[in-house]
Amino acid sequence: MNAELITIGDELLIGQTVDTNGSWIGEQLNLLGIKVTQISSIRDDREHIISSLNVALNRSDLVILTGGLGPTNDDITKTTLCEFFESQLVLNKQVLQKIETYFKSRGLKMLKVNSDQAMLPNNCETLRNDRGTACGMWFKKNGVDFISLPGVPYEMKGIFLEEILPKLKTQYLTSNVVNKTIKTQGIGESFLAEIIKDWETELVSSGLKLAYLPSPGIVKLRITGFGNNENELAKKIDGFINQLKSLIPNYIFGYEKDRLEEVVGELLKRSGSSLSLAESCTGGNIAHLITAISGSSAYYKGSVVAYSNEIKEQLLNVSPNLIKNNGAVSKEVVEQMAIGVKNAFNTDYAIATSGIAGPSGGTKQKPVGTVWIAVANKENVISKKFSLGNNRERNILISSLSALNMLRLMLLN
Repeated sequence: MNAELITIGDELLIGQTVDTNGSWIGEQLNLLGIKVTQISSIRDDREHIISSLNVALNRSDLVILTGGLGPTNDDITKTTLCEFFESQLVLNKQVLQKIETYFKSRGLKMLKVNSDQAMLPNNCETLRNDRGTACGMWFKKNGVDFISLPGVPYEMKGIFLEEILPKLKTQYLTSNVVNKTIKTQGIGESFLAEIIKDWETELVSSGLKLAYLPSPGIVKLRITGFGNNENELAKKIDGFINQLKSLIPNYIFGYEKDRLEEVVGELLKRSGSSLSLAESCTGGNIAHLITAISGSSAYYKGSVVAYSNEIKEQLLNVSPNLIKNNGAVSKEVVEQMAIGVKNAFNTDYAIATSGIAGPSGGTKQKPVGTVWIAVANKENVISKKFSLGNNRERNILISSLSALNMLRLMLLN
């Protein structure tokens, strides 16, 4: 069966807001084995909505819309849906009572535009929204299912998971779908594909599917299987994952929802070890990732954001001559930074970063994107040079993840 997603809102078309709803819903439908064939973003405009619905009616089995259900005058999706489905808005007393309770619990005055959100089409199934005031709506026309959801991601996801997902499983799930995701760091997509090409050929020949899902610093591999026996599918996929572990043991850091900073935290906790950081080009981003994990105080002691050479010298005991002779972005300096912060905080492990995040500041010898990372423990210090691009945000993220992965490998070895 084919599904189509339509996201509604002028803000999506002028670049003011990035559409994350389409990608998230697409992922959920894929997990059910429902193929998404089209994702469109359109204006909050009657003619555009009607036209898009008519096209979707003739080519899709399931159509999901998000956006345009707010209380303001520019949100016209609900009235346009009434026109398309030949329905009328009627007061839903149960929804009105819920909206009144919502505002009363927050000590807010309820306006007419808020109570109007309880006016719903008389020929749709109402989908409960426990996180806001705009209900979802489920229509049927000529055998096609149309679902309209609020555009606020927090509300949309709640309705989808609690109201829609169980119904879709009952209505559309004809065979079992098993997905397993392997997360890698430290290798690009093309290099990874080259190493595992024979494994991939065997996997595909067995009837499974493989998807490469790259993002800055991380490449995810998603294996998907379809069949009647869920346990057999899972066992088959696990067999291929075990083969993959022997092919790329150093690159795999986790599975499914694992986060690299979480994996590293568990290793530190398990070994009873402590960590400190000396960040220059990453500007505290590694500390942010580490402290985003609950319980990180068990192993993380603190950090120095040593952005200037003066701080590197005064707080991390980096020799001025070392900086003068090699430059701040160098193997010698970053290793001394790691040793210096480890000694200053008396930790078992330390990470240090120094680089040119960009887009300015590069030279012919050290262009933008040049980054040195060092990881130290009580016996050893290792360092590595990275040559990244000229996007500052991307360079900071990749450097942070690469540093965490270097620490992960040191902890494992």
